[in-house]
Amino acid sequence: MDKPVAADRMSNVFVVGIGGVGGYFGGLLARHYSTDVERRDPEEAAKITFVARGAHLEAIRGKGLLLNTSDQSGLVCLPSEAKANIEQPGPPDLCLVCVKGYDLEEVSRRLSSVVAEHTVVVPLLNGVDIRERIRTHVKTGIVLPACVYVSASIDRPGVVTQKGMAGVLISGKDPDHPGYEPASVVKFFEQAGISVQYRKDAYPDIWEKYLFIASFGLVTAWADQPFGAVLEDGKLRGQVSKIMEEITAVAAKRGISFDEWIIETSLKKAENFPYETKTSYQRDVEKGGRNEGDLFGGTILRLGRELGVATPVTEKLYSDIEARLKAR
Repeated sequence: MDKPVAADRMSNVFVVGIGGVGGYFGGLLARHYSTDVERRDPEEAAKITFVARGAHLEAIRGKGLLLNTSDQSGLVCLPSEAKANIEQPGPPDLCLVCVKGYDLEEVSRRLSSVVAEHTVVVPLLNGVDIRERIRTHVKTGIVLPACVYVSASIDRPGVVTQKGMAGVLISGKDPDHPGYEPASVVKFFEQAGISVQYRKDAYPDIWEKYLFIASFGLVTAWADQPFGAVLEDGKLRGQVSKIMEEITAVAAKRGISFDEWIIETSLKKAENFPYETKTSYQRDVEKGGRNEGDLFGGTILRLGRELGVATPVTEKLYSDIEARLKAR
């Protein structure tokens, strides 16, 4: 399994989930490879299919996706096709999975009948075990562990806005296919203006992001307070630090080592966010609907039990959040 046959060109591309992340990265791909395709070199063109739903899908079908970036507003991104279902004739060469964590299992089940041996799947979700979750159902193809840094969201149906620094995609080798080198995928992204950092092992980067987003996600959701309020409250800031300590202990058992100053560095990073910043998990908990708590609290608790690491602060906050949601 270490030398899969992958496509040299990414001519058929799926972007599954056109929220903030999918809208930003998928929009840039569509803008470069699909919009005004008749003006492009045929060797550079690609079919970019957006998979979305509801009013957002209908708006994209009508006028394309309007993407506002921190560098340029009003980018009209026209995918080759926008649809509600993943299934379609012909397997993709590349598939970006950009759905919320609570949709991942269903999407993975549907992808299992679509992904071919040559397909490269790049999941752009929060979480340290996303590739493994996908592999539960998707047995073929290449699944590259990855994470992204981007601040983007849907403003209204058909419109996605990105703020702050340009998005960065970090990816690494598929442990199931260590012989595969994704030079064609990296080139495909870079030609569309997407910054890619490729590692032989992307898991340290994935865990570092997880350390930040899981700890702040849990504390902001539990306290119902934005970043600024959490940082200026000694007790809440302390809870963030304690969850980070629990995550670093779990990571160490998985062979992931952090810089000794990782907690201080992560807390300092949070100070760069606007005071009123809320995590997506916090916003979902406020609404009372589906949320990504299992990717954060659930994963930490499961790995802690498996590896013999105590995670009492995570358990307390996550159980309180779940109890609050069930009481509504």
